[in-house]
Amino acid sequence: MNLIAHPELLELLAASHALGTLRGGARRRFEALAREQAPVRAAALVWQGRLASMTELQSPVTPDPAVWTRIRNMIDAEQSALAIERQRQAANAKAGGEPTQGGWLRSLALWRTATAAGALATVLAVTVGLNLRDQLQNAPAVQYVAVLSDDKDAASMLVTFDPKKKQLVLQRVGSFNEGNDKSLQLWALPPGGAPRSLGVLDNAPGLRLKASESDVQAVPALAISLEAKGGVPAGSGPKGPILFKGALIEKTI
Repeated sequence: MNLIAHPELLELLAASHALGTLRGGARRRFEALAREQAPVRAAALVWQGRLASMTELQSPVTPDPAVWTRIRNMIDAEQSALAIERQRQAANAKAGGEPTQGGWLRSLALWRTATAAGALATVLAVTVGLNLRDQLQNAPAVQYVAVLSDDKDAASMLVTFDPKKKQLVLQRVGSFNEGNDKSLQLWALPPGGAPRSLGVLDNAPGLRLKASESDVQAVPALAISLEAKGGVPAGSGPKGPILFKGALIEKTI
């Protein structure tokens, strides 16, 4: 199936891949398509970055103290019941009697312990689910996306444009390090025109640059050059080598 022709299915598969719920042959087929097709690779990287950033941006949410108190009380009660049962079994063993209710009490204790564990898991699942829902609702819109790769087709930079915040979001996905005496500079490559600088990048793994829709509209490709520290002056083209480039793809928000 051509995933590019089915954007909703592509988004679903990319999200499942990032969450880890896409497994087996389906996961291998999706990863094979991502290696071959830039739009599929871009969708996968967008969802990986979106979900990875949740752990950094979302403040921790602590369940109500009463929930933890109840779980702790249930665990303490079961531990006490098990201790009493062990004492009864020891007393019966010394007296030569048979523990008539040991099996039943042990089974009941195990079921109650499992119930307590299930309650804890439910609390954690609900908390994580609410956080994930809020994160997805507040996730930035993505109107344009580009995966910038080197001459060996190895992805090094993910670029997305958020029209709501009017900014380009760049995320390093490779291991390239320009060093302390060099800078990476982002360029728009308009058709039939000279490269236009969109900003100089620092050494951070993620970066946001102010941009308007007109800065990226009708731009078929982006590129990154290696320049002297601070980049080249505005109005001039790249002086250093072009390290990464890729098509800028418009997608449905």
